[in-house]
Amino acid sequence: MLAPHDPAEIDLANRLSGPSAGSLLGTDALGRDILSRLLHGARWSLGLAFLISALGLIIGTLVGLLAAQGGKVLDWSVMRATDTFLAFPELIAAVVIAGVLGAGTGSLIFALTVTGWMRYARVARGIGLTLQTRGYVVQARLAGISMARIARWHYLPALLPSLAVVWTGMFARAILGISALGFLGFGVQPPTPEWGTMLLDARIHMRSTPLQMIWPGLTVVFCVLAINLAGDALRDALAQEDQPT
Repeated sequence: MLAPHDPAEIDLANRLSGPSAGSLLGTDALGRDILSRLLHGARWSLGLAFLISALGLIIGTLVGLLAAQGGKVLDWSVMRATDTFLAFPELIAAVVIAGVLGAGTGSLIFALTVTGWMRYARVARGIGLTLQTRGYVVQARLAGISMARIARWHYLPALLPSLAVVWTGMFARAILGISALGFLGFGVQPPTPEWGTMLLDARIHMRSTPLQMIWPGLTVVFCVLAINLAGDALRDALAQEDQPT
């Protein structure tokens, strides 16, 4: 609705043009409108980041609750595996996984999901260990209520505020990861518009027409900054609610 042009429309007569009335942010090396590609690219960069962070949230929460409720041996094993994943830089590990699986959207989702669930697991495990000694949880166990129902009615309401704060940070990290893998050629493949691939396409013309790289770069920066600020505001709001009146 907002894009003024077709993001895949090629116009070689107007390639590498600067901002104008017809193209507010200029055109790329194939004459495609940069603003239209940025807007359409948001569906991939933000949409995939939401999906990846949501998958990480689900996997990490389940792993963390399993570690908290599975006994000392299982807890030790799960957390040592989590620490092993955390020992590797996320982006480097994602690049290795994507490189092994090959370039593509599926490989991108898998690589960033595999490297992004650990922080959720640590938070869920820490809160789960605290809750398991609470009186209402102990009584629910003695009453024979299943662990799934206890997790649904007692654990999740306590976990959601903290996990929501973690999720905002991981959402921003997922945007950076998608853009980085796209810039390295492992992400969404051309001609599909995506902010990382736009940076890759503009790299060759960085000196002659630097605006081609500046626009998608600024888009990534502002989106990540906005999400991080929203996460900080959410954390402060939750902290104020927890303070005694």
